[in-house]
Amino acid sequence: MNELSNGTPLHPAFDWQEVTRLALASRFMDEMEEKELTPQGIVTYQFSARGHELGQLLLSQLLNRSMDGASVYYRSRPFMLGSGLTLEEAFASDMARPGGLSAGRDVGVVFNMPARGRATVLPMAGDVGSQFTPAAGWAQALRYRAEVLGQEELRGSICVVFGGDGAVATNGFWSALTIATTLRLPLLFVIEDNGYAISVKSPLQTPGANIAANLAAWQNLKIWDGDGTNPPETAVLIHDAVTYTRQWEGPALLRLTVPRLSGHSSVDTQAYKSKAELDAEWERDPLVALNRSLVPAVMSKAEWHDLVMQAMQEVAAARQAAQAQPHPDVRSVATYIWSQPDEPQQVGGLVAEGVHLSAGSSVPHPPDARRINMIEAIRRTLEVELRLNPRCLLFGEDVGVKGGVHAATLGLQAQFGEARVFDTSLSEEGIIGRAVGMALAGLMPVPEIQFRKYADPATEQLNNCGTLRWRTNNRFAAPIVVRIPGGYRKIGDPWHSVTSEIIFAHQPGLLLAFPSNAEDAVGLLRAALRGNDPVIFFEHRAMLDAAWARRPYPGDDFMLPFGQAKILQPGTDLTLVTWGAMVERCELALQEIDGSVELIDLRTIVPWDKEAVLASVRKTSKCLIVHEDIGLGGFGAEIAATVADEAFLDLDGPILRLTAPSVPVPFSTHLMEGVVPTVAQIRAQIAELLAF
Repeated sequence: MNELSNGTPLHPAFDWQEVTRLALASRFMDEMEEKELTPQGIVTYQFSARGHELGQLLLSQLLNRSMDGASVYYRSRPFMLGSGLTLEEAFASDMARPGGLSAGRDVGVVFNMPARGRATVLPMAGDVGSQFTPAAGWAQALRYRAEVLGQEELRGSICVVFGGDGAVATNGFWSALTIATTLRLPLLFVIEDNGYAISVKSPLQTPGANIAANLAAWQNLKIWDGDGTNPPETAVLIHDAVTYTRQWEGPALLRLTVPRLSGHSSVDTQAYKSKAELDAEWERDPLVALNRSLVPAVMSKAEWHDLVMQAMQEVAAARQAAQAQPHPDVRSVATYIWSQPDEPQQVGGLVAEGVHLSAGSSVPHPPDARRINMIEAIRRTLEVELRLNPRCLLFGEDVGVKGGVHAATLGLQAQFGEARVFDTSLSEEGIIGRAVGMALAGLMPVPEIQFRKYADPATEQLNNCGTLRWRTNNRFAAPIVVRIPGGYRKIGDPWHSVTSEIIFAHQPGLLLAFPSNAEDAVGLLRAALRGNDPVIFFEHRAMLDAAWARRPYPGDDFMLPFGQAKILQPGTDLTLVTWGAMVERCELALQEIDGSVELIDLRTIVPWDKEAVLASVRKTSKCLIVHEDIGLGGFGAEIAATVADEAFLDLDGPILRLTAPSVPVPFSTHLMEGVVPTVAQIRAQIAELLAF
């Protein structure tokens, strides 16, 4: 066994030549970008990893099992290099060239990478703290695949999530910590503590400035804390932490103190640091410590010099090759928002795992004439799909023994077990974030958010999930089906009665289903569960047990394509477009109308059936749009604008919208009459437009 110059044994688990070569390359890249490429405008947004190299490179070497995962952050380029990222790819990513990890679609240090003999690098996002809960989902998926699906070869695989000292103040960190410790997941938190979150010092992020010390009493969490710049100490800490986590006894946290030898980003001058503080940081430069430790114990000065020259030459060549790449083709910018059957993603979802489910049939085949409510229709569909697909999991607050606050999952845990239908901690960010991680690991997660308004804390994860395929240039995808009840019921209030579908419709990459009845709920939910894109499945509270919404169960293979509206009543004088609970009210309003009105139920908002609406308007020459959400910026405005753009010359009257005013849904049923469009109001608008 070699010894370091101070007499400490050199840890045999690591390739110190590789550590040195890549640490030097990483340092030279950072310096070149900071001093040349950013000032010249070739790199427009730069984040340096100077000072963070050692621990990341050591850790990358240990993550070599088939489903080891890593969830990184913007200062993780050394880890990426150790995991197989080439220097040219790294430069191309920062230069926004086609050969980068996102082909110019995302910031150069927003990383993702399918496994290249080492860890699969989960797609990260630019939001601080958003990397934690997907890592928990990946770790939970490892246990599920080994213990439930019988893939014992995955036992011992782990997930590692990186973060800085600033990130430990985020919702994502605490949610992932709760998930990992309550479930004893094989997840290793690596906190690189450089003392600053941009300019904010650690004591304002964490009491006492040491998250490891503060978590000492946290149950089911093994903790290591030490120097991330001292090669022998850092190596022992990392090896011990990884070895423990591979035992699957529970999660661990490793805090490594490191210096941040550059500003937060290329525009940060660090003017908030004194000269003494800057000097103290440079005294802890891990590359100096690496040289001191390895020369002459492991290599001679000449060998070190040769590695320096090799790294400089490789970095210069990679910079030249990346800069020679053309800029991305503008025509490609809209590709990979949605899945494409002929170009499946490399990682994530069932398709990437080679699992293909039946396409089903759009023709209903009811086993009997009994009409069921929407709740039973949803529960029955979930039951069928759970039985069909062992990778399907249901989870959320109260979905287990209680069966959900709306009873949609009643009895499913007893039938399929706690590993497949389970309760979660009260964190919507954690529910959706872990779902993303599970989907990336090849499962079909079906998280439930109890009410539409409760999804607000998960907005970051939902938005990131929607753009994930596009941001990774189709390398990754996270098909999840998020069930969200909402909307007014017998009573309303600002917290349980919101629809706000426009929020999801405006987010690229999310499909949005809005069924009005039990039959459509079955067809759309089954299509979502067998699909390859993330879906928001909205279950309107007023329709869950409404008599009008009851339909015969359409069969176990019934599926409806997204973007296909239903014409409930043909007509020639006026087109009435609506969705959700307003479909029933529109149908009731038509009972006393003297005119031929074509009633269209969109059924899905993204995509919406533009062709059906335009064809109807070209026939009727008039259009009324009714929806429950507020009118200001509501989805009805999109429909109206499309009709005005593409069927203006066919119109014989104004395009009208009947919506809620710009107020929350009130608790008082009397006040609610002034918010949610009523049958009388719809009838009056129809009559007015017919008479125009």
